[in-house]
Amino acid sequence: MHTSQIYLQVQQALNQYIENGQFTFTVALSGGVDSVVLLHIMHGLKQQYPQLNLSAIYVNHGLSENAFHWQQFCHARCQQLAINFKAAQVTVKQQSRTSIEAQARKVRYQALDEYSPSGSVILLGQHLNDQIETFLLRLKRGSGLKGLGAMQQTRVLESGRECYRPLLAVKRSEIEAFAQQFNISHITDESNANERFDRNFLRQQIVPKLAERFTGFEQCTARSIELLQQQQTLLDEYTQQDLAQCLNQHQALNIQNMTHYSAIRIANLLRAWLALFTHTMPSQKQLMQIMSQAIHAQADAQMVIELSGGQIRRHQGYLYFVQPTPLAVNIERVTSHELVLNDGKILQCLQGVGIRAPKPDEQVSVRFNCNSARIKPLKKPGSNSLKHWFKDAKVAPWLRAHIPLIFYNDELVQVVGYFVSDNHKDENGVIWEYKS
Repeated sequence: MHTSQIYLQVQQALNQYIENGQFTFTVALSGGVDSVVLLHIMHGLKQQYPQLNLSAIYVNHGLSENAFHWQQFCHARCQQLAINFKAAQVTVKQQSRTSIEAQARKVRYQALDEYSPSGSVILLGQHLNDQIETFLLRLKRGSGLKGLGAMQQTRVLESGRECYRPLLAVKRSEIEAFAQQFNISHITDESNANERFDRNFLRQQIVPKLAERFTGFEQCTARSIELLQQQQTLLDEYTQQDLAQCLNQHQALNIQNMTHYSAIRIANLLRAWLALFTHTMPSQKQLMQIMSQAIHAQADAQMVIELSGGQIRRHQGYLYFVQPTPLAVNIERVTSHELVLNDGKILQCLQGVGIRAPKPDEQVSVRFNCNSARIKPLKKPGSNSLKHWFKDAKVAPWLRAHIPLIFYNDELVQVVGYFVSDNHKDENGVIWEYKS
């Protein structure tokens, strides 16, 4: 690829944004050759499109003694090109079972998102060789289809901000040639030479030998990755159809609707469903446990499977993902018609069909988790324990402790959202409800 072709390729890649009126871009600038070349190309495009709003951000992880020197280099480079520059100082905390590189990458994206101008697309400098290294690392870990698809050209952060990799089809050697032709200086991270890091070992020892041995190795690997990404996209479309068939309005899975699926299709559906709630996927052993206990157990079987970030529970033919919630706190003396509960929800007392207003000698309280309290619900036969009525109403066990209970002194008069006491009913009374 001729060096001018890199410029044209980036221009064509960004046309999809420019044609849609997107003119604000932020370069994730590390000082390395890839991001500095990307910065210069974007500076050239700004001459072509004066309406472009261009900025750059350097994320200082503090992991190298040269980090501040690199920050100064990036700042000087942006000053020379009259590009707005920001430096983000972050702290990388080593966590168990997470590599320092993965943790640094996480805080880097958070900083880029936080410091980029509103509405800006973040431009990342990863190139074809980075993509091949990622593919080989995923291969080494035994990744499946999605993992072997390596990096997508577009990445959407949790905030919804878009990141784009315009150099992903460009080889490192072509980027270096561009820098040499236009005399673009850059820094070299000394850690890139440390082959105890798997990526550096692949970069220094493996990929060059594969490229030397097999003509067109890099381009062929890129084509395979593209095909894997296409197949993953197709699988995602079918998976979304399965989810639509099995998901209810509470994001619970209908077990009956899954029973005619093959085991591999159920496993795929379960992963897609769990991805709605957590980024941590279950191990193969956990997945088999979910399928055994949740799908193939008897209809009335109770189950709790603990996963990272929550539990999988089964209730009334559905699977629920239950995330931890704070323990509900009683309010023993209610003196207002509007209450803020400790989970942030607001409870309000309105005039209308419900229960009679409290008498002067009756103290109103809001309590939780009183399963033995008795009540005779309106239009229900006889008085019984709250546990009995929750079971009768098919209320999931994990929800019961968080349902507000209205007491007059020690008498249960309303179960918010479910029952009012037949002994306290009043057409012109009050009713407690959640404020929408």
